[in-house]
Amino acid sequence: MVQLEWAPLTDDDLPAVAELAGACLAVDGGLPALTQVDYLRRLFRSGPGLLGRDVTNDVVAAAALFLDSGVPAVTGLVHPSIRRAGVGEQLAEWVRGQSPDHPLRLVIENDSPAALEFASRIGLVLTASERVMRHRLKQVPHISRPDGLSVEPWRDDTVELFHRAWSESFGTQPGFTPMSLGDWRRWVEAEPTFRPDDSRVALEGSEPAGFVVLSDDWLDQVGVVPAWRGRALGAHLVVRSLSVLAKAGSRQAWLCVGAENPAKALYERLGFRVEGTRARYSEPPSHLAG
Repeated sequence: MVQLEWAPLTDDDLPAVAELAGACLAVDGGLPALTQVDYLRRLFRSGPGLLGRDVTNDVVAAAALFLDSGVPAVTGLVHPSIRRAGVGEQLAEWVRGQSPDHPLRLVIENDSPAALEFASRIGLVLTASERVMRHRLKQVPHISRPDGLSVEPWRDDTVELFHRAWSESFGTQPGFTPMSLGDWRRWVEAEPTFRPDDSRVALEGSEPAGFVVLSDDWLDQVGVVPAWRGRALGAHLVVRSLSVLAKAGSRQAWLCVGAENPAKALYERLGFRVEGTRARYSEPPSHLAG
């Protein structure tokens, strides 16, 4: 077992955690924001955190508790050079000591076969998985907007239409959690890099047909209501967004899509490529019995 020096994680440690995240992403792929200090602060500094340093004083392991969409969760990073040496198990033991009354819920933004193997060893099961996809914006295809539709940006008088498009697009998917208009709006607008002027809702008259929400270089949400699926509306909203980003000077665009979502094939046809995986693992509540 690797011997590390453990200490509470502080704000001053975040740049070193970013370096650790970069080493992990180079091997695993995953969410590029994992190397950004502001994003790491959300994950590692909203609850108790633990840091591990090796004999050269480099940060090679980290874990923290935080709220993931309001649900208690934990995240962690282990340097690729010391995986399968018991470090993950040490972090899991610390986490369980911090929150003994809740089933363990693990958030991994750089999922890999090693992470899946580790999660299985400590009694967790995969509950959600998303592919992180990137478009390099070198060639953006043209797909016309379907006839009979208009589009509007995010404004006070269109937010309700965006919310209806979101509800109707995703409401039948497993695990969908309804949100009120006010809660959903606050959730979307809480993203610091949200781009309301570039987001769009597609309308058939006064009825929503689909929508796309952008922030920074990300297509955060893309949805099409059931009646408009198979009519190239989703493809149009995506390539329109890519064109907007390219004209604004972005050099790449990103999105996440469920691992089993057939839309992944559409995104690949439009020029996106998989850059990694995000995952959620959970401990069955029965594991706490006894």
